[in-house]
Amino acid sequence: MMVHSNPDLASSVGAGQTVLNVENPGMTHSPPVQMHNDLPIPQQQQSPPFPSPSRPAVERTSTSSSSNLKRAAEEAGNMTVAVDIPLLRHSSYSFDPWSPRKKKYEDACPGCAKIAKARAIAAAVAAAAGDGAVVDQEPVKSTTPTPREGTKAQLEDPATSGAMTSLQTLEDGASDTAPEELQQLAHNGSVLAIAVSDKHIFVGTSKGEIAIWSLGTYQPVRTIQAHRRSVLSLLLTEDQKYLFSTASEPIINVWCPKTFTRLYEIYTTHDVGDVFSVAYSAQRDMVFVGTQTQEIQWVSLSDERRKTTTESPQHPYNRHHRFFDSSAVGGTSTPRRVEDHYALIPQAQEVIEIHHAAKYDFAHFGWIYCLQVAKGPTVQVGADEEVLVSAGGDGTIKLWRLKDEGPEYDVNNEITGDIEELMILGEDNAESVMSLAIDGSFLYAGKLKGVIELWDLDTKQLLRVIKAHDGNVNTLGMKFGLLWSAAAGGSASKHSTVHYGRDANGVSGNVSQKYQCLSRWKAHDAKIISSALATFQNDQLFLTGANDNQVRVWRVNGMPQQGQEDVSVPMMISSLREFVAYKTVSSRPEFIEDCRKGATFLGSLFKRLGAQVEMLSSKEPNNPVVYAKFSGKLEPAEKRKRILFYGHYDVVPAPTKGGNWNSDPFKLTGKDGYLYGRGVSDNKGPIIAALYAVADLLQAKSLDSDIVFLIEGEEESGSQGFEDIVRQNKQLIGNIDYVLLANSYWLDDEIPCLTYGLRGVLHATVCIDSIQSDIHSGVDGSDEIAEPLSELTTLCSKLKGKRNHINIPGFYDGVPDVTEEEEQQYDEIASIVKRRDPSKPLDMIKREWMAKWRKPNLTLHGYNVSAPEGSLISSHASANISIRLVPGQDIDVIAKSLKTFLEQEYEGLHPEQQLVLSVNIKNKAEPWLGVPGNYLFKTLEEAVMAAWGGAKGEEGGRGDGDDKALPTRSRRPIYIREGGSIPPIRFLEKEFNAPAANLPCGQSSDGGHLPNERLRVENLQKSREIFMRTFERL
Repeated sequence: MMVHSNPDLASSVGAGQTVLNVENPGMTHSPPVQMHNDLPIPQQQQSPPFPSPSRPAVERTSTSSSSNLKRAAEEAGNMTVAVDIPLLRHSSYSFDPWSPRKKKYEDACPGCAKIAKARAIAAAVAAAAGDGAVVDQEPVKSTTPTPREGTKAQLEDPATSGAMTSLQTLEDGASDTAPEELQQLAHNGSVLAIAVSDKHIFVGTSKGEIAIWSLGTYQPVRTIQAHRRSVLSLLLTEDQKYLFSTASEPIINVWCPKTFTRLYEIYTTHDVGDVFSVAYSAQRDMVFVGTQTQEIQWVSLSDERRKTTTESPQHPYNRHHRFFDSSAVGGTSTPRRVEDHYALIPQAQEVIEIHHAAKYDFAHFGWIYCLQVAKGPTVQVGADEEVLVSAGGDGTIKLWRLKDEGPEYDVNNEITGDIEELMILGEDNAESVMSLAIDGSFLYAGKLKGVIELWDLDTKQLLRVIKAHDGNVNTLGMKFGLLWSAAAGGSASKHSTVHYGRDANGVSGNVSQKYQCLSRWKAHDAKIISSALATFQNDQLFLTGANDNQVRVWRVNGMPQQGQEDVSVPMMISSLREFVAYKTVSSRPEFIEDCRKGATFLGSLFKRLGAQVEMLSSKEPNNPVVYAKFSGKLEPAEKRKRILFYGHYDVVPAPTKGGNWNSDPFKLTGKDGYLYGRGVSDNKGPIIAALYAVADLLQAKSLDSDIVFLIEGEEESGSQGFEDIVRQNKQLIGNIDYVLLANSYWLDDEIPCLTYGLRGVLHATVCIDSIQSDIHSGVDGSDEIAEPLSELTTLCSKLKGKRNHINIPGFYDGVPDVTEEEEQQYDEIASIVKRRDPSKPLDMIKREWMAKWRKPNLTLHGYNVSAPEGSLISSHASANISIRLVPGQDIDVIAKSLKTFLEQEYEGLHPEQQLVLSVNIKNKAEPWLGVPGNYLFKTLEEAVMAAWGGAKGEEGGRGDGDDKALPTRSRRPIYIREGGSIPPIRFLEKEFNAPAANLPCGQSSDGGHLPNERLRVENLQKSREIFMRTFERL
């Protein structure tokens, strides 16, 4: 199928593209056009640059009555407060392990409880004032346009097609719901043509480039400088042997769509202007091209007589142009322009010259926008006979019989093949034909002003005129039993057709439903110029390209048939999209219901894919733990291994104030091969990958072991209640042989990793309280009064000495020395990190990473006081500290030593006991150190190498023209440790006496906990493959 560019190109082209913007492009009565592209075109009109979507202003809701605010505050804190209490903000990105949640103040000291209550009151006041609006949450303008563009009205009378109808008047009841958008692929030039093979997406751009993406992962594979000027059309042959490209120059290229090699360079021997369209006859191995000079030219790829070299004097780059190469007075001429990108065009293996007489002059009286080769489209030819179909700016559609012998005027038999006019349609309508689609003997013609004409090629009758859009119908496609179209107004649509009753999309077979617009949606805020249709892993895809420099990939198939659960890659992404939509923020009380709904969704998904599911909870009001067990087929059951996969469905907040998110954080957005959304990398994406890996094994009947999932909803809040829930349900969980999780990141963006170590963490709050209440520093303050904040600051300064040495006695006892093997490992890690910062010395990089991963540290995070801002002396002051511990340190011993040290130091400061010190340990997580050489890690390593291993230049590499795919050696995972903490991993390892391993799924640039969190589609798919191999082997 050929999906071509058409000349609705005003504002569609980037730098260097010359365009006419006329009301009816391509008609012979259009203003004169300069045929040579080296000079600006007269009367060129540049459309203004398309504005970036601006973020909407914050919408302020009306304030509730003061009585309502007061009542909300009293309910939250059981105390009376002023309605204008200031909101005390805390960290927006991470859980505050020192701050009690959910009105639980009994474990805190009186001063901390007072502060926590004040925060709850302020939050309640803000919620009441905003009618329940989420604090720190602001609407985000989505990059995917969704507003209703309009509907269509069928025009039974062709004479009415000339009337311009605004989209708002197309009232046909069509749905404005957009299909699922899988990806947005961005380039630096307008997207003028698209073709799709079974592995790749090819995009022709206004930069003269063919950009190539992987169809499976949407990663950029390569960008080829294909032409000197804009690529106007792409044609992929049905057998995917050839990819043809034409441009705003008299050169046609033929590429291998698998190796991206330039096989042929075809050129015309005289100036033809732009080559808008190309078609290929497989029966004759013949290429046809439609030109700006209203000609159809042809040549056979197998005609040896037409083979030549680029040195031929007839070649466009060599032949003398009587105007542009003409001499001025004195014999001087302007040198031809040479630009740097000309040298980037690869050399063709063979060069073919079209015979100067192998053409049909004035095939149309307008530019020839469309060419297609169809097999037996009319009763006037045989069922297997190929026919050439053309259309152009004069509004006519012609069918041409293909002949083996040359034209009559070719007396020397120098020309292979000829065309003979067989049929002409639309002579009474001069509106340009911008696009074609053929379905049997039916032909659809996309025209100006949103009109689609339906022709019967057997009777030559115009059957119907459909008003489908409000702009020129630049592209048409017929597939999946539906007619697909897109227009200059940015809309895309699908129509039912006469040939099909009920298809996979559930289209009714009722005759009255034929040619109804089933859906019309805003696909781009720009002119859509190209499209393509494809099937990938049983999913139906519609791709649209526009002058916003973007390709958008839409999943357009219907739901799977009843009883057949879909486990394809797009279905996995659809599940992830729904999962991300739940705002499972565990640290915010206002999201409690969302957390419960997210857990319910996950449980339902597990159950639908074949698991036994239970919702586990404790006596405390914490989010439930989702338990799911997939049973293996090995009998008896006692022989099965049992693998526990741990994960968490809760996420950190995603504040959108300030425009720090480029899209809605709770609406999964695909762009340039990545998926963006809160939790997509931490930890919803890895959970979905592991789940669908098990589904793959079940579908293949290859699951021998039992797989147990424990997915909690409090990990971002310190895993509150998780240990109690596991212990209470240990009989249900059963014996466990291996513990697996995926909750970390690669060292960089290129090399897969396996994590075998994590630091532990201890969170504590140090409080000092006065026996007096808050007092004024001027009225009551003196050097006789002990001030809690000053004393606390002095006390905390005792914790660390020079060079951040921690002064707690015995603190460094148990920290192991660095082994020789570790030294070598850190040398390798430092060399990898140095790629990102070549200016930093290797020894400094090595020292920094060793300090992050294998050395303990103490951090003072901040202070809280009881008094509001002003000239008051607070009666209460507290400091939040954390201690990161490494394997070898005993967390209970460290906690006890911390308390003892602070108490002893405090006694030395204030023997008079005017103030009261308290040290509260909030939560603890032991450090974890796995065994890289054990069976679990070895199995993971082999799975990683099988998934990521490959030679340089393989599909999915990070090629962008420089072929930057990694060599096989780099695909071996690097064993790393991390400075962060995951409380459950060491607990699960000890509780079940089973080895644990951590598989990082994401890249270092994923930005977990940050704005625009993302996960590469390729990483998601590879993680699924790694989990599948690991579950199968274990």
